[in-house]
Amino acid sequence: MVRRIFWMAVGAGATVWAMNKANEAVHRLTPDSLSGTAARGALHLGDAAKRFAADVRAGMAEREEQLRTDLGLDGTAVVEPPRRRALRREPEHRAISAAPGSPAAALPSPRRTARTAQAIQPMPRPLDELPGSTPNRKDH
Repeated sequence: MVRRIFWMAVGAGATVWAMNKANEAVHRLTPDSLSGTAARGALHLGDAAKRFAADVRAGMAEREEQLRTDLGLDGTAVVEPPRRRALRREPEHRAISAAPGSPAAALPSPRRTARTAQAIQPMPRPLDELPGSTPNRKDH
């Protein structure tokens, strides 16, 4: 008899538990509950977006201050004299010379040729109009 009462109590408890879960599910799936859930989710998303924007603004201000300091735009700039650059940099490798008797051996080495200044020869200007031709102008 005790077994029957025990199992009847277990069955009644399981039934009450199942009914409560079913009522909660029905309540969650009503249109009012779904719209409330969506509204709460939108509010949380808006708050997260505001926090993200505030973090971005703070990071931008910090980086701008770093750049201003690095570039000397905050009044602490120290002007260094410009460094002189070498006019011509020597190559880091050496060219292999041509074999004796080859045609390339007769050519002068590009490193040994001295560059001398040459006078610029004036070139005759082409005529704007040749005899018997029409002028090449857009206003005609």
